[in-house]
Amino acid sequence: MPLKNKETGKGLESLIEKVIDSDYEWIESSKEYSFDWKVERDNEVYKIFLKGKENEILGMMSLIDHQEEFRIHLNLIEIGVSNVGKSKNIENIAGCLIAFACQLAFMRGYFGFVSLQPKTELIELYQEKYGFRQYGRLLAVEQYSSRSLINKYLDYEKE
Repeated sequence: MPLKNKETGKGLESLIEKVIDSDYEWIESSKEYSFDWKVERDNEVYKIFLKGKENEILGMMSLIDHQEEFRIHLNLIEIGVSNVGKSKNIENIAGCLIAFACQLAFMRGYFGFVSLQPKTELIELYQEKYGFRQYGRLLAVEQYSSRSLINKYLDYEKE
């Protein structure tokens, strides 16, 4: 997944996998995360990390599969504090996680339909940077927008 070193612009190979029980202990003791991720255990929780550095989680997301509505809801996303803002070392962490959710939505036959309910101050960011559109009180991507995110953030061939 095309994470990038902010200083060099060099691509960094990463993996996204489900969070396992031992990860929750690391997350809780880490100063990188402020949310209580144990609350999300009943959902599908994924982590992103650099290949070969499985114990250093860069970001996480919690997904809820709404099969009856043919969509995946991105319930929570958090990037480790070391990679947020102007002082971050690695770019594209959130983009890779969102694109992975889109990929899951295609694999499950949901046509890439991924929704989220953002904080008010983040609405513009999700719309401009990731192509989300307003659907009532939710924002969502689907089909073309989802495919674009997958191509941008998960396709090594286009680097």
